[in-house]
Amino acid sequence: MTGGSSRIPPPAGDPLSLLPLVFARPADALAGARAVLSGLPGLPGLPGPPGAPSPHDASVAHQVIGIWHRDFGDLMVAIGHLRQARALAARSGSPNREADVLATLGAALIHAGRTRQGMAALETAVERGSGVTGARVLFRRGYAWWVLGGHREALDDLRRAIPTLRRAQDTIWTARALTLRATVHLAMGSVERAEADFVAAERLWDTTDQEHDKADAVESRGLAAFRSGDLPAALRLFDEAASRYEALGTPMFVLHIRRCGVLLAAGLAREALEEADAATEQLNRMGGQTTRSAELLLIAARAAIAAGEPHAAIARASTAIRLFSSQRRDWWQAHARLVLVQARFAAGKVSGRSVRDAAEVAVRLAELRSPEAVQASLLAGRTALALGWEADAERHLAAAARTRGRGPAFARVDGWVAQALRAAAAGRTRGVLDACRRGLDLLDEYRMTLGASELRARASAQGAELAVLAQRATLAGGSPRRFLGWSERWRATVLAVPPTRPPDDPELLRDVTAFREISSRVDTARPGGVPVPALEREQRRLEKEIRARTLRTRSAGGFDGHRFDAGLLLDGLGDGWLIEIVAVDGELHVLLCGRGRVRRFAAGRLADAAIDADHARAGLARIAYGGSEGRLPVLEAGGRRLQESLLGPAVRHLGDGPVVVVPPGRLHGVPWALLPALGERVLSVSPSASAWLRARRIEPSPAKERVVLVRGPGLATGGAEIPLLAARYGEATVLGSGTAVAPAVLAALDGSRLAHIAAHGTFRSDSPMFSSLRMDDGPLTVHDVERLHSAPYRIVLSSCDSGRLQPVGANELLGLAAALLPLGTAGIVASSVPVDDQAVVPLMLALHEGLRRGLSMAEALRDARLAMPGDALNRATGWSFSAIGGA
Repeated sequence: MTGGSSRIPPPAGDPLSLLPLVFARPADALAGARAVLSGLPGLPGLPGPPGAPSPHDASVAHQVIGIWHRDFGDLMVAIGHLRQARALAARSGSPNREADVLATLGAALIHAGRTRQGMAALETAVERGSGVTGARVLFRRGYAWWVLGGHREALDDLRRAIPTLRRAQDTIWTARALTLRATVHLAMGSVERAEADFVAAERLWDTTDQEHDKADAVESRGLAAFRSGDLPAALRLFDEAASRYEALGTPMFVLHIRRCGVLLAAGLAREALEEADAATEQLNRMGGQTTRSAELLLIAARAAIAAGEPHAAIARASTAIRLFSSQRRDWWQAHARLVLVQARFAAGKVSGRSVRDAAEVAVRLAELRSPEAVQASLLAGRTALALGWEADAERHLAAAARTRGRGPAFARVDGWVAQALRAAAAGRTRGVLDACRRGLDLLDEYRMTLGASELRARASAQGAELAVLAQRATLAGGSPRRFLGWSERWRATVLAVPPTRPPDDPELLRDVTAFREISSRVDTARPGGVPVPALEREQRRLEKEIRARTLRTRSAGGFDGHRFDAGLLLDGLGDGWLIEIVAVDGELHVLLCGRGRVRRFAAGRLADAAIDADHARAGLARIAYGGSEGRLPVLEAGGRRLQESLLGPAVRHLGDGPVVVVPPGRLHGVPWALLPALGERVLSVSPSASAWLRARRIEPSPAKERVVLVRGPGLATGGAEIPLLAARYGEATVLGSGTAVAPAVLAALDGSRLAHIAAHGTFRSDSPMFSSLRMDDGPLTVHDVERLHSAPYRIVLSSCDSGRLQPVGANELLGLAAALLPLGTAGIVASSVPVDDQAVVPLMLALHEGLRRGLSMAEALRDARLAMPGDALNRATGWSFSAIGGA
């Protein structure tokens, strides 16, 4: 609990001084109010009156307790105290005292869902209040209108209140009124007006010690940053506000709602859903405001749609609609209806009624001047298209498309989606591609403000529909080169730009170091059966804090746009081939690039290929963990099935020469060497053709001559290849047996020519940025790797799962390898499945023999694979590794 500073003196004599204290030092205000009612001494300077307090003083005390419970406790308890305060105020003979209490009671009743009673109390308060008290009452009625969604009415009340408050030099209430007016402006889409009011309010708050109000101001600035499209700033400000609220010991349900909105915009739907549900449970447990409960249900429904749970969204949105209706909150009810029709559409419930419902919601939201009217029009247009109602679709999509020229970049994308759908319905291929290009350019503009690679990757999902529309159009047009260009337009954009990670951020470094230490202690304790719940809780807390710090990092810029040139690719391939596999509407298409041509072939279905790939990976893992020789024919048969579903007839046109495979994100974990047509070739894998070309152009600088060899703990062989490689490389930097600690490993890797890390790997599908390699002092995570100034030119990761990448967003990838590529690593050899430590040693020694002869990573891996014995274990080990990149 904060103690405040000396700028606001402690209450002395007059209980009225407890009222501003509720939003400066809530616990102190509550204690003081109880002391007034008990006749005991309260805060220093506030002696308890002899005997029972006067009706006036008792009214103030009950009002303070009511405000505390309204905002921080049980709403029904709050209403009880406020009714007592109103009765005592009437006995005091002061109309302004009664008006002030009535205004507080009205707001509490509104939050309890008793809208008619609440507004009646506020109307009476406006009639009885005068002067500064009357202005404060108008502010609170304006607040009630804002809660109800009556934005114009709220602005009218604030327009009347603010001049009076300013003339009276009532700093606290003027700042509150400006903050509320700014929030209303944001709801109506007037970002510039809101920012002006927020700045003016913040200047006033700086002169007070109203700590709760200050936290609210920080939260409001975060909302303004979000509405203007600055997600890193929004996350930073929301985190700051949360810290302030926690210091005050106060709940923060509005902040949860707003933060969930930012998480959704960033593509973190699952996190938004979990946060909204947890906040709802907490609110219901404490008997809090039913208005906030309805709002939490609404944001949870939105998150459920984005998380792929439309039926859960339908349930939450339906409940929210009932609550908003009972609370007479038309603005909110209209938004909940939008989410309900969106959820039904996502669940496949498409009908003429769906079109009518979406159209009605669009009209109502437009009347309310809600920016989300475009979402309703877009949905009505999509639904009409699905039913073949072309005229209706054109009308609704045209309305949605009108928004493509205004608002923040990420919001305008929906307008371009509508424009692309219009063009597609009319058969105008050029119009489709123009709309898709401009929409994706806007999305890139927005994504490049994000410093965290995870946010960039996840935010790409917003443009997935534009990418699919463009690919459909080019597929129908029959030009393989153009189809390739649009496939590249939407592949691995995140890998084109290094993340922004200040390596000298002392708080981030502190948390990363603590996380590594705690993780090491957890790993040490678990094998012995020692319960470590406290350590695990601290581990999760640090993980959450590290992630929060990285997500709110702003980008340093540097993206050079999309300039993919198929001609440059074909020239760069020489006598080799590049196979780009594209998934459109669940079907796989193979683009075979080479010999001056780009040809397209239809292959299998994405879902079938993904199942075959999972079976192949499982088969490799079984052999690695002691599977029998008899499993080898089954695995080889699986490789043949994979080849048919992934490459189809294209394999018959694949001439001699090296091959680069560019799979869709979902298929990046395929053991490509298992495919019969690729097993004996020089084979590399890349997230995109553009990434392969960039890697080919990277030249090792003269300064990059250092070879780094790292041996982590707990390997079955003890990292047996490391001393043998050290003898062959001579002056290599060798770390192990206690010296392979993360800071030393990172320092050695930075700027090296070749690195080999033999360490157990852990892939985190739930949080790919915490995928790690086990060092002597704990895990070396992706967050650590992204702090490198200059990644190794080449790196070999000989541990299990070190090459696995998690598809997120739309064709974006996260993991250790994905972190290295944009930092300047040109070639990686890594495993995407578990491997046997013993069998890895000869494969790695043979690989390095090839590298020392001047071969590329792909050439050296091919030769090493062919040099392995023909038994099941050694063959499976060879198939488990891939060369990634172009060096």
